[in-house]
Parts: sequence; C-alpha cells; structure tokens
Amino acid sequence: MKARYRYRIYPTPHQQVRLDQLFGCCRVVWNDALGHCREEYKSGNNKPKSSTLQKQFITQAKQTETRTWLAEVSSIPLQQSIRDLEQAYSNFVQVLSGREERASC
Repeated sequence: MKARYRYRIYPTPHQQVRLDQLFGCCRVVWNDALGHCREEYKSGNNKPKSSTLQKQFITQAKQTETRTWLAEVSSIPLQQSIRDLEQAYSNFVQVLSGREERASC
C-alpha cells in the first residue's frame, strides 16, 4: 500500500514568480514534445525515445534564441515532464491496443 501525504505551501512573492516560471517551462517542454510525438504518430513512425526528446526539446532548445529562458530553471523538472509524457504515451498505446491495464505511478 502506498502512503499519501498532503502538503500546503505558502510561497513568498519571489518564490511564486519562480514557481510560475518553472511550471511554465515544464508545460512548454511537455507541449513541444507532445506535438512532435503526435506528428510522428500521424506519420506512422514510432515514438522517439525519451533521451532523443530530452536532447531535442531541452538541451537543444536552450540553445535557440526563442527558448533561451529554459536555461533559467533546473533541468530536472524539465526531464521529469518528458518522463511523464513517456508514461502517458505508454498508457495511450495500451488503451489503443485493447489492454485496459494502466501503469501505476
């Protein structure tokens, strides 16, 4: 059995700005990678590996002029958003293939 904990935080205004920035960056990485995966799916190609997605949408994106602000946050949450996308995509494929079991977190 897994334990569940609930926490409430009260960030300072500066911390709130930093959290908003972090969550926004994670959302952008997720959406960019998801859009790429959708294009690959529609083209009939296999989904790219997680390492490829991380390289393209985190490492290389930080070096572009339009995404330099990704370097202002830690890369660990950005990598986690790619891993979460990997899990979501895996669940999606399982449902399509008729297997109703979903991977547990």
